Amino acid sequence: MSDFPFDTILFDLDGTLVDSNRDLAPAVNHALAFAGYEPIPESEIRNFIGGGAGLMLRRALEAKGEQPSDERVAELNDVLLTHYWAHIADNTVAFDGVIAALDDLAAKGCKLAVCTNKLEQPARQLIEALGMTRHFAAIYGGDTCGPGRGKPEPDMLLAAIKDCGGTRAAMVGDSTYDVRAARNAGVPVVTLSFGYHDVPVGDLGGDVLIDHFDDLPAALAKLG
Repeated sequence: MSDFPFDTILFDLDGTLVDSNRDLAPAVNHALAFAGYEPIPESEIRNFIGGGAGLMLRRALEAKGEQPSDERVAELNDVLLTHYWAHIADNTVAFDGVIAALDDLAAKGCKLAVCTNKLEQPARQLIEALGMTRHFAAIYGGDTCGPGRGKPEPDMLLAAIKDCGGTRAAMVGDSTYDVRAARNAGVPVVTLSFGYHDVPVGDLGGDVLIDHFDDLPAALAKLG
């Protein structure tokens, strides 16, 4: 048995494992153009990510001065998702050091899982397109556990831990959704100084903050 302190590591996807804003931003701007708005810079859209596509779109519309109804968001979200799913991996890449860190953790005996608020279908589509499916024993999306059960609810984290057969788990993420879900699931959480933060990085509230995926195995060992 490995002396590494965790047997299961849970990862957020967008802004944690992959730099998906490269394809999310064009999809948001496609929906905005459909609604008659000028595009928003990619650097600004990255701050809207977190909580799922609908919330990301709502934030973009609010940035244009609109207070959209749920029906308005749903209509435009269909436009956004149709575009995004057709271009889901055109420009998206894994962050530097991710693959090496995943291989290192697997070699230490860890089972790995994705817990994202992205819908499960596009999450799996993206992970497969990037050749990363082999790394994960479980993939959970924001809709996998039912309506309203995405992060910060703990459901997907607890289900993924069970799927992995684990008893000692930790979460890795870039937003308060990840931190709150980890707290609700009773597991420690590593946060990233990069990614798509919904609050200033110092306010994320994780247990350990890292600057690069090369630092992840050591941070987890220290955290354990």
